[in-house]
Amino acid sequence: MTQNKKKKFNGEGRQLGHQVSKSMRKYFKELDGEKPTDIYNMVLKEVELPLLEIVMRECNDNQSKASKILGINRGTLRTKLKEHKLL
Repeated sequence: MTQNKKKKFNGEGRQLGHQVSKSMRKYFKELDGEKPTDIYNMVLKEVELPLLEIVMRECNDNQSKASKILGINRGTLRTKLKEHKLL
């Protein structure tokens, strides 16, 4: 009898917050006296493109699967894909 074991999540996603913190510290150091503006949208744009690219690749460009994985509706996903010129 063959057991069908699922791989357990290894926690690597927890590193995302650490990487964002590290990048933001570097960003503030490199400002060199400039005043930061609209950081929230800047970070979201920087993260959103690679997130969409990787999820779409993992889903073989199946938008329904990708929207479920991302936790957004398919229409929102299509809008974001168009914004990033991925459609």
